[in-house]
Amino acid sequence: MSETKGPFRADHVGSFLRPAELMEARTNKADGKITAEELGAVEDRLIAGIVKMQEDSGIQAITDGDFRRNSWSGDFLTAIEGVVQKAPRQGHSEHNVTPVGGVVKNWEPPTPTTVSKLKRPAGGIQRKSFEYLNSVVTKTAKVTVPSPSMLHFRGGRGGVDETAYPDMEEFFDDVSGIWRDEVMDLADAGCRYVQFDDTNLAYLCDMTLRERVRGLGEDPDQLPHLYARLINNAIKDRPDDMAITVHLCRGNSLSRGHAEGGYEPVAEVMFNEVKVDGFFLEYDSERAGDFQPLRFVPKGLKIVLGIITSKFGELESKDDLKRRIDEAAKFMPLDQMCISPQCGFASHTGGNLLSEQQQAEKLRLVVEVAEEIWG
Repeated sequence: MSETKGPFRADHVGSFLRPAELMEARTNKADGKITAEELGAVEDRLIAGIVKMQEDSGIQAITDGDFRRNSWSGDFLTAIEGVVQKAPRQGHSEHNVTPVGGVVKNWEPPTPTTVSKLKRPAGGIQRKSFEYLNSVVTKTAKVTVPSPSMLHFRGGRGGVDETAYPDMEEFFDDVSGIWRDEVMDLADAGCRYVQFDDTNLAYLCDMTLRERVRGLGEDPDQLPHLYARLINNAIKDRPDDMAITVHLCRGNSLSRGHAEGGYEPVAEVMFNEVKVDGFFLEYDSERAGDFQPLRFVPKGLKIVLGIITSKFGELESKDDLKRRIDEAAKFMPLDQMCISPQCGFASHTGGNLLSEQQQAEKLRLVVEVAEEIWG
């Protein structure tokens, strides 16, 4: 498969299990036993290793595995001046006792809260880590960032200081502006593949979470339009050869989820108003619903079907995967499809309940199935 622009036929979401050496180095840094420079040297070496694993699998899009992050969103969001992370209430942690593979229904995530005017930090957020990644890849370096919707969904109007932003339109303009500056800075550094991770569009498919949104004073039917606008404003100046994708997820931590429900409530708006190159859609279990919402996919938009689970190590049957792709092809063209694991292997430091060898086998399975289908 020779492809020049993402999303690729065989792709992946981005995060990988953190090696024990990395976890130990982070602990030592927190305890003052090593310096930030020494931690950085460990990260560099281990990132080079995870790059090799990805390239050996045949995957075209290469990430740093989130090895410089504690979580997929928190490190990025709190790097923005004016944003603090509010911890969940006691008893509402994602670590509550819930069966593996289940949905944590009373979970409340840490909430990014805007306490003053937003300002992107000097030097940007992702450029330095991209430049190192780009120096050790032979394929396409891919950067993942949380979606701009992350600064709004969990708190709504109540998560934005009214003194700093009496007018929410000014807040939304600043949010899009920060992401736009980040995208253009990455483009200037040579990045040509950026993925926005957006749990919120998927959470709007869950009836319980839609009620929670109403409790914040927001309209769950209007938020997809708003979030489409935020994303579109963030990417409007990108180069033509830069791929932008959006990944949707219903929660992925310790092999558990946080939401359920098919894409029907958001599909038509999402596929037609968000002007990106592709969507990564979670489709590894019944909680993501059926393929019927794919009937709204317009011509030219790529859909990356997350039909391989990252939550468990057992390998799926190739025949079963091909049957699922055939089912999806009843609602959209096969030529616009790609495949991937449904999420990263470690959205947070803890990671999912599988081994490093199993995550590598999952990537190879993605590549092999894609080659057998598309050549």
